[in-house]
Amino acid sequence: MNNLLKYLSLSLTLVLVISCSDYNKIVKGDDYQAKFSRANNLFDDKEYDRCIVLYEQVYQHSPKSGEGELAYYRLGKSYFEMEDYYMSGYYFSSYIQRFPFSTKTEEAYFLMSISNVKNSPEFALDQTETEQAIISVQSFIDRYPTSKLIDSCNSVIDNLRFKLEQKDFEQVRLYSKTENFRAAVTAAEIFMEKYSKSQFFEEVNYLLVKNSYLLSINSIPSKKLERIEQTIERFSNFAVLYSKSTYLSELQGYIELLERSKNK
Repeated sequence: MNNLLKYLSLSLTLVLVISCSDYNKIVKGDDYQAKFSRANNLFDDKEYDRCIVLYEQVYQHSPKSGEGELAYYRLGKSYFEMEDYYMSGYYFSSYIQRFPFSTKTEEAYFLMSISNVKNSPEFALDQTETEQAIISVQSFIDRYPTSKLIDSCNSVIDNLRFKLEQKDFEQVRLYSKTENFRAAVTAAEIFMEKYSKSQFFEEVNYLLVKNSYLLSINSIPSKKLERIEQTIERFSNFAVLYSKSTYLSELQGYIELLERSKNK
């Protein structure tokens, strides 16, 4: 049994050595049909890091041929499968420009957009790439309005926009937590204007009134009365929208204190 295992191990090692040697010969050789054929076999076997080398050579040799076009498309697809989305985005974007009339252009455009989506970070981080991803996916929708992928694109955009919404919501909470009352008020107002149907709307509205109250009582005399009146108005709007809110009694307590302060 041990001898059999040793034999099988040796045979496998020999096959791998021969295969690598053959691959290296093709990479270094001048037979571009062999390069293209081996690249396709490697692509089918999901050996993307190895087929990339050959596809690049094929494209450089004959960029305007059918083989060159497929090679360039599969360069993007290989990087996509390897989860290198910056490189896949680059190749798909270039493919669209170089082969605008190809039957694969729509798919390349979609995969370019999804590559941008994959580069979108967690909501707590800078969301510049998320905003770029939204623009990219929307651009696909505008360009291919009858595509069967439209529903998927709309779902992707909804998820990306929710990530931006989470980011802005957490910003309001952070300002409130760190007692930056003025920034919390400003951020809350911006949030409520941007996301009128947000699931966080009630909590942000609560934080607006609370921080408005705290800003009022910590204001210099020349600004105190104006800010008290703004807080009372904000509370009135909250009470109309959320007459049964669990935050209502807390906010009413703040308003009673402000009313007494205002009367004095």
